[in-house]
Amino acid sequence: MRVHFILHETFEVPGAYLKWALARGHHITSTKVYEKEPLPETIDGIDFLIVMGGPQSPDEDRENFPYYDPKAELAFMKEAIAADIYIVGVCLGAQLLSVAYGAKYEHSPEREIGVYPVTLTMQGLTDPHVSLFGETLETGHWHGDMPGLTEDAVVLATSQGCPRQIIRFSPKHYAFQAHLEFGAEIIELLITADGGEQLREQSEKFTFVQTPEELRGNDYSEMNAKLYAFLDSLVN
Repeated sequence: MRVHFILHETFEVPGAYLKWALARGHHITSTKVYEKEPLPETIDGIDFLIVMGGPQSPDEDRENFPYYDPKAELAFMKEAIAADIYIVGVCLGAQLLSVAYGAKYEHSPEREIGVYPVTLTMQGLTDPHVSLFGETLETGHWHGDMPGLTEDAVVLATSQGCPRQIIRFSPKHYAFQAHLEFGAEIIELLITADGGEQLREQSEKFTFVQTPEELRGNDYSEMNAKLYAFLDSLVN
């Protein structure tokens, strides 16, 4: 299988998504947006598109992110939707997927940074792939926005701080606001990018924001294993 990653920042790495693709022997390519790499000219030659996160929103922001072209990414994702290849959007990628489907992304009721449980909805418990997670799952979070919904979108998991953690837009297209790919190395990159002191201040202000020490103390292995199970189920 040919897996293509869209990567928005050096500190928003694919983690367990990439490890899964390598472990399964898939052919891997990527577009590093932060290095101004162009998107592929066509979706042909890609079986699975994984769009990762970043500090951006689906809106254009040339002043702060001159290398980021959401219009181009959305056009590419629409092509992927039309071709009905596998698509997983993560965090910003989840929001972009919702916009590509015609929805409007929204601000999450709560900022979430850390590890907090998500709970599957009735639809999630009957989804052929997400149901593998069980009723609840501890997952990573690092966001202030969330995907929008279309009439046909199905919310599969929620959390106390965000009502749209996992969304199915079609049988092959899933949006993950939650980060099941997190690991110790990613957490260090994110802490460095956001700043330890800033995170401590946010942890005092927001209900669902952990301190750097708490972030480093989390165990990410179970969510990684559950992500592997989801991805194996999705493509097989």
